[in-house]
This record gives sequence, structure tokens and C-alpha cells, in this order.
Amino acid sequence: MADPEKEAMYLKAFQMFDTGKTGFIDASKIPTILNTLGHNFVDEELQALIEGHDPEKTGKLNFDAFSEIAGHFLEEEDDEAMQQELKEAFRNGYITTGTLREILKALDDKLGPDDLDGIIAEIDTDGSGTVDFDGKQVLSSSVLL
Repeated sequence: MADPEKEAMYLKAFQMFDTGKTGFIDASKIPTILNTLGHNFVDEELQALIEGHDPEKTGKLNFDAFSEIAGHFLEEEDDEAMQQELKEAFRNGYITTGTLREILKALDDKLGPDDLDGIIAEIDTDGSGTVDFDGKQVLSSSVLL
């Protein structure tokens, strides 16, 4: 997992439910843990992920498997948050590149000035300083990849 903060959060949650300190948790506890972390999920999708990480059907998952499952739902929430931000920002049909820069920085604090400049240059092809609704489609594609 690339993000140390997320990994620490997942480890703390995992350890709370690994009461026997075995390095494994009951798969049946995953929904409770995800709810505690504030992750939304569809039961069928969660069950499919659990089964994929427990091919022997032991009913137990190690930390790596748990992290992958929890990370799956966190990524979906990040995408949903980005889409909501964009929808609000484009309510007038366009936004300024300054506003776009602020949104991108808020969504991903790892983006540096050069990254932001590159994304904005790719989207604001006419150099107008605004991004219209059509540019939003480019933004969605660029950022989500």
C-alpha cells in the first residue's frame, strides 16, 4: 500500500479485530470494520472480494488481504468525492484554472506545482484561464487514470 496514513489506519482497525494476535481476522468481521472506517460497500461486491482473497474458504484473512479489500472501497469513495466536487464546481458551466488547481490539490495533496501545471495545460488548451464543461470530460479522464 502506497499511502502510509491509510496503511496505519487499516493496521489499527485490523489489530482491533485480531484479538488473538494471530495475524488473521474472521472474514465475517470485514463489514463491521469497513463500517467503522466509514466505507460504503455493496454486500455482494464485498462478499466476492472476500471469496477472492480466501480461496480455501478458511473464513480468515490476513492484513494484506484486508488492506486490498478496504482499499478497493476507499478508491471508489475517492472517485465519488471527485465527481461531486466537479459537479459543484461546474454549476456555472465553467471554472477558472485557479479553482481547478485548488480542487485538484484538495483531492490529491501529493500533486506538486509541476503536476498541477501539466494537468491544467492539458485541459486549458486555448490558454483562456477557464475550463468549460467539455474540459471537464478531459479532466475526469486525466485525473482518474
